[in-house]
Amino acid sequence: MSTETENRFQTALKEIFSTSATRTVLSVFLGFVVGAIFMVFSNEDVLKAAQYFTARPMDTIAASWSAIADGYSALFRGAIYNYERADDPVAAFRPITETLRFAAPLIAAGLGIALGFRVGLFNIGGNGQLMFGVLWATWISTRVELPFGIHLVVAILMAILGAALLGALVGFLKARTGAHEVIVTIMLNYIAANLLTYFFREESLLRETGGGGTPKSDAPAITAQLPKLLGEDYTLHLGFALAIIAVVVYWWLMERSTIGYRFRMVGHNPHAARTAGINVERTYMYAMAASAAFVGIAAANQALGATSGLSPSVDAGIGFDGITVALLGGSTAPGVLMAGLLFGAFKAGSAPMQVMGLSPEVLGIVQGSIVLFIAAPPLVRAIFRLPKPQKTTVLKDLVKRSSKGEEK
Repeated sequence: MSTETENRFQTALKEIFSTSATRTVLSVFLGFVVGAIFMVFSNEDVLKAAQYFTARPMDTIAASWSAIADGYSALFRGAIYNYERADDPVAAFRPITETLRFAAPLIAAGLGIALGFRVGLFNIGGNGQLMFGVLWATWISTRVELPFGIHLVVAILMAILGAALLGALVGFLKARTGAHEVIVTIMLNYIAANLLTYFFREESLLRETGGGGTPKSDAPAITAQLPKLLGEDYTLHLGFALAIIAVVVYWWLMERSTIGYRFRMVGHNPHAARTAGINVERTYMYAMAASAAFVGIAAANQALGATSGLSPSVDAGIGFDGITVALLGGSTAPGVLMAGLLFGAFKAGSAPMQVMGLSPEVLGIVQGSIVLFIAAPPLVRAIFRLPKPQKTTVLKDLVKRSSKGEEK
């Protein structure tokens, strides 16, 4: 290998290791390392063996490795493939379908929050927008009779529209009054949560007919329920397909459409965008409506994917988890998809980990650690001695130089 070729290879390698994708992968790895450390120090067998560490250190090391292996193997069995039930294909492959089912609303909500990030907005009201969308979808699915097929489509559209209207209200207040979207969305979270609870308490509105004291809605009509994708043996339903469609729509909207170009311009520099003739205030309103519309897909998933009545806790913290998914995914369509699948795996694998005697908070620590490392790029670069990202990529410089040489 010539010196020039070796230099180019090293330069390209340095460029690869300085990318955000590399830091994201390493952040996920560090999060699992932190989780492993917590497993070790919270395991009873490890603590007992540590009492005589100086006499028999290998016992402590073996117990530590066993705790980590048992914990993460339980996560694998609960989220990917249950090899202990290999004789039963349905039971063996059910974990991956559960991961996809849990991931669907996280992906949709993550796309909504990511869109806000790309426009320079912090949409922290995902939970409220989701509950408002659930309110509309539940009303249509329980109180309106429509033909099969049409009923489901209308219920999905109403979930998206309901969430989008709440998001548009945030954008309108920001554009007209200058109200900060963080404060407005936080307050609307409380309003939406209490409004949903009120509707679930009133039998004349959405309360389950003849229900008890716990607020609960009627189950969605059969004609408005999301159909299962793999038959009755699995709970995976059409909500995952809606999430995949949302990923494609988000990619096209942000990367190929005119309004997506305006969104990105305002996110980079609203003052420059205004100078270029873009109505920044109107863009904020459109962006918040679009952001909440993606969250509305998560609302449709929660409201119409159920076969029984819904409770006020139907949001399951998805709106807040969507913030984490958007951060981990770098606000890009492929990134949010992969981050949603990862966190869906965490949700699916938490139950088997509890069966193994591990605290479910372990996965919360892993998630929090991942976000911590994502938010601190210098820390990750310092741990792995990664090069700093260049303002102008070296690979582009190499392409320019080679093209100039060909012209000569």
